[in-house]
Amino acid sequence: MSEKLLDLAPVVPVVVLDDAEAAVPLARALVDGGLPVIEVTLRTPAGIEAVRRIAAEVPGAVVGTGTVRTPADVTASAAAGARFLVSPGTTPRLLDAMEDSELDLLPGTSSISEMMAVAERGHTAMKFFPAEAAGGRPFLKAVAGPLPELRFCPTGGITVASAPDYLALPNVGCVGGSWLTPADAVAAGDWDRIRTLAAAAARLAS
Repeated sequence: MSEKLLDLAPVVPVVVLDDAEAAVPLARALVDGGLPVIEVTLRTPAGIEAVRRIAAEVPGAVVGTGTVRTPADVTASAAAGARFLVSPGTTPRLLDAMEDSELDLLPGTSSISEMMAVAERGHTAMKFFPAEAAGGRPFLKAVAGPLPELRFCPTGGITVASAPDYLALPNVGCVGGSWLTPADAVAAGDWDRIRTLAAAAARLAS
């Protein structure tokens, strides 16, 4: 099922929220713009509550958690109604917990060895992070040779300008981006702007 997650939308908004009150209108704007898959990071205390509200109140959203680093994060995410888990990196203990949750998952990788280790556990869909800093598009293009069965959601430093180049790679299913939810727009409640950004991102794969 994690493979299918990569095909739901060309861009996955990476959302950082300081106030859970913004979660529902933000998610509705993203879904209305054509981006149903939403990654809410656990970088702030509001993350879990934001996931809970989106899962309960925005039926068109496929909401998951990002920056999952510990088994406790996995447990809290599942309890909040997350449908998938995204980690910045992968350790055996964390991967055990993610697998036990039975949620879709995108384990974080940034090297050939990490990719092979995650693949040995039976996973072919992964996050590539931090994408730009770890080699970007040339790295993923090179990876496709020895590891053709793997597919990625690169995240980290990707912009609306660079996203199409990543999406053109056969081993990239979607990209993650924070440009869709600029902090000033979220703070101002400018949901029309976010809806417009989402609609433009939804067209990137067309």
